[in-house]
Amino acid sequence: ITVTPAISVSVVPPSATVNVNAAKNFTVTVSNDSQNKGVTWALSGSNCSGATCGSLSNVTTTSVTYTAPAAPPLSNSTVILTAKSIADTTRTGTASILVSSGTITISISPKRAGLTVRQTLSLTATTTDAQGVTWSASGSSCSGNSCGIFAGSPSLTGVPVTYTAPGTAGVYTITATSVTDNAQSVAITIGVTDLSGVTTWHNNLSRDGVNSQEYALTASNVTTATFGKLFSCPVDGQVYAQPLWVANLAINGGQHNVLFVATQHDTLYAFDADTNPCTVLWQQSLLPSGETFLSNNDVNSGDISPAIGIVGTPVIDLATNTLYVVAKSKNGSGTFFQRLHALSILDHTERANSPALIAAGNSMSFALLQNQRPGLVLNGNSLYITWASHGDQGAYHGFIYSFDKTSLAQTGMFNTTPAGQAGFQGGIWMTGAAPAVDGSGNLFVITGNGGFDPVNNDYGDSFLKLTGSLSLSDYFTPSDQSQDNLGDNDFGSGGAAILVNSGPLAHLAIGGGKDSWLYVLNRDSMGHLGDANAVQRFNVNGSIFSTAAFWQNSLYIAAAGTPLQTYPLINTATTTQFGAASSTSSTNFPWPGSTPAISSLGATNGIVWTFRNSSPTVIVHAYDASNVSTELWNSAQAAGNRDRAGSYVKFTVPTVANGKVYVGTASEVDVYGLLP
Repeated sequence: ITVTPAISVSVVPPSATVNVNAAKNFTVTVSNDSQNKGVTWALSGSNCSGATCGSLSNVTTTSVTYTAPAAPPLSNSTVILTAKSIADTTRTGTASILVSSGTITISISPKRAGLTVRQTLSLTATTTDAQGVTWSASGSSCSGNSCGIFAGSPSLTGVPVTYTAPGTAGVYTITATSVTDNAQSVAITIGVTDLSGVTTWHNNLSRDGVNSQEYALTASNVTTATFGKLFSCPVDGQVYAQPLWVANLAINGGQHNVLFVATQHDTLYAFDADTNPCTVLWQQSLLPSGETFLSNNDVNSGDISPAIGIVGTPVIDLATNTLYVVAKSKNGSGTFFQRLHALSILDHTERANSPALIAAGNSMSFALLQNQRPGLVLNGNSLYITWASHGDQGAYHGFIYSFDKTSLAQTGMFNTTPAGQAGFQGGIWMTGAAPAVDGSGNLFVITGNGGFDPVNNDYGDSFLKLTGSLSLSDYFTPSDQSQDNLGDNDFGSGGAAILVNSGPLAHLAIGGGKDSWLYVLNRDSMGHLGDANAVQRFNVNGSIFSTAAFWQNSLYIAAAGTPLQTYPLINTATTTQFGAASSTSSTNFPWPGSTPAISSLGATNGIVWTFRNSSPTVIVHAYDASNVSTELWNSAQAAGNRDRAGSYVKFTVPTVANGKVYVGTASEVDVYGLLP
């Protein structure tokens, strides 16, 4: 007795979606067919017969072409293709064919996104392919899983998958491909950034305002159709301090990109930087029991109104996950306080030695009179905090204190006007700008009105260079200092103290104030008294209450009442100077002008972000950095107030990170980004 294996028949593919009148090839595999007789083919369906099921052509014993009918079968659009073995007619194989009334369509939601490295994104495909889609990712220097990993693939229509971004920054393409017809696919592009954080005022110690690790935002997708307001996070007071941002923090049992916001009610918030609706990860009041924030009546000035609490931008130390901030408060007995806090950014607990009391006292005290307006500075193990006044009230000075970042002990102090007119003035406002710091640890600040007497160490209306130990290293003072002082034309009204390394004069410092003159200085030899000692001086046609931005050898500045202007830095063999304005925005910026921020991918995709005072609201603008006469988008363009921002707060600064722009206002933080 000879026993032979049974014949088996399988059709490839076993299932398919075929559009009406379209054709699809099928093949057959017949195992144990020793005579290679192959198969015969037939069509059937519970709701079709004959031509209503379709037709077969190019028929062989191993393959066939199926052509779908002109309309799907009634009630049930499935057609069965049967392959029957010729050698053993009891052996058959089948394929299930879904007849579709149209072409296969696929769409992906969201259509665009920005991610940090290894951040996850939920993706959903909607398709007419009953077999669903498969997912893939690609990039210029990756393949396979190195371009990202999918969980849940392949997926049917409406069933989400989770994409985990790779650990390498770049621009990646995600593709959903029809299972039935791999010629049908749709792709989206996402940017994956390795930016670790925006942890200090205006992005870095040079204060140039640039985030050059922005992979998601481009001139082509920052448009009204694809970019706009995503959500808002309500807060309990005005947001004068620039919001700070940190990537990939482990908080509350999850991984989050986190936005840190400080308010005039002495409250700190940690928001999930991406989640819509807004999610509060933690919230912490810095007010001790029995104390509250100040009002403008306490300081006899409406300069900051109605509440005064946290004014200066905090700074974050990523090495220890610590946020440093100064909070101002008072008790019911008329005693005022300023305290330095060091808090964990993970759970808002106070670090050892925190809070540290900086000053306390009555209505004539440092704690009340001195306005901690500029952003805090962290360089190495040293923390630097700077003060001016509230609206020129009281016998104030310009102070800089240094602290050890761990013990919070004060390690140094510099007074800009120790002798001064009536013993005061020379405040350091700089519209909230943090002092700039060079590679050697020197600090650069610009002072406001006050007496100028170098013999007695008074440096009102001067550009100062201080060592890390807060001793004066060098300075520059304009020729018209006495007129500036008498006319309240503070040199230090602007914080354009940005540091630039370029050209024959490699080390530049740039700053200007109320009289509209912008000074370019050699920070290795600042020149002391006299305009002739500056590298360059030019007029920007409006009072400077802002800080310029600098990118790709161009300076971007929006003085009060003027448009945003671009000044190219021109290097020759022997000189370095700014040329005439090369491009100008079509929109003027009312008082106080605007401090721009720039997002880019290295030297490409430069976008200039600005805030415009359109009382009561703020209008957010985006300009092409290569030519700011080209406006890409603004928050007043979309119909129905879709992108309307909250109420304007003066001197605020855009925070741009991971495809989003964060805007501090009087009662909320508005989040703008790529529309999903």
